[in-house]
Amino acid sequence: MTHVLRYGSPREAGLDPAGVARIVPAARAHLLCEGAGAYPGFVVLAARRGVVVVHAAGGSAVRFGGEDIAMRRDTVFDLASLSKLFTAVVAVALAERGVLDLDAPVAAYLPGFRRAPGLTPRGLLTHTGGLPPVTDLAPYDGRDAVLAAIAGQPLTPGYAYSDLGLIALGAVCETAAGRGLDALVAELVTGPLELADTGYRPPASLLPRVAATEAQPWTGRALVRGTVHDENAHHLGGVAGHAGIFSTAHDLAVFTQTVLNGGAYGDRRVLSPASVREMLRPQNGAGLGPEAARGLGWQLDQPGWMGELASPTAFGHTGFTGTSVVADPATGVLLVLLTNRVHPTRAQGVGHDYRRAPARELARAVLPL
Repeated sequence: MTHVLRYGSPREAGLDPAGVARIVPAARAHLLCEGAGAYPGFVVLAARRGVVVVHAAGGSAVRFGGEDIAMRRDTVFDLASLSKLFTAVVAVALAERGVLDLDAPVAAYLPGFRRAPGLTPRGLLTHTGGLPPVTDLAPYDGRDAVLAAIAGQPLTPGYAYSDLGLIALGAVCETAAGRGLDALVAELVTGPLELADTGYRPPASLLPRVAATEAQPWTGRALVRGTVHDENAHHLGGVAGHAGIFSTAHDLAVFTQTVLNGGAYGDRRVLSPASVREMLRPQNGAGLGPEAARGLGWQLDQPGWMGELASPTAFGHTGFTGTSVVADPATGVLLVLLTNRVHPTRAQGVGHDYRRAPARELARAVLPL
């Protein structure tokens, strides 16, 4: 069934009101000034069957660097690796249109990858292409030099979560379509879904609503706010396949609800139902380990961070800056948690306790349909 998000009561959503009432306190307990101290601020949104029952903010969007700005429900966050989901949707949408072959060699689009004839866009999406997780791209100037540096990395068989793979996938999409990744995201995702607060390189008009991230003197930046936190994405000009998207909790919820709906949101369709089924189908063998449970771009059934929302049909992703989204077509639930846990330093908010806490309360609030 296709749902368009609307605000309503827990009972309308098939949720226990008492359990729903515990979701915000579970997130608030991890504020720096209270409890475990994972982040200065958060925005949490919980929904079931399209009914939003929680959309709340707490703490500070900016707390250090001489300012203290309260978090708002419409605060804009650096999504970090949740950007990979937008790249994945672009890749699958291009495949639908016959512009990109997910099982063709990457070298068919990027000739510099000829030494890896078995590397495919599907392998990049599932993190089984053999590329290492990351390398410092700052020494390489220009797109061609960066891609050559990635193509020159040693390949290791098996599963390895790789930023480099998604950078390469973004470049594959650009070459196949003849347009930049930022233009493709706007054309194929944010434009059709009318996600006005979502995209790369937020304009100056959004800056008052952008949450701060980390102080990064090693990149020549002080407190980072309004430009991408990830060092390699910053070096690439703020647009990359692995990081760079900024968004709000509500926009991200619309994006995820679209996937829950089988690729449509209201009368707007970005993917076919068959493509969504393929995105959420386990692509990697069980022998690669539980962390390798992947669809095309999406993580699947990850109790380590999904907590009690994990299930054989649950999908989602996390981001280094403290962001996450999880949803499950079996129950219709959707949970967005956006935090600025790297503000002002990545040393805090390590681990997933703060993600599991609100997930636990939403999972326990689910009533039989």
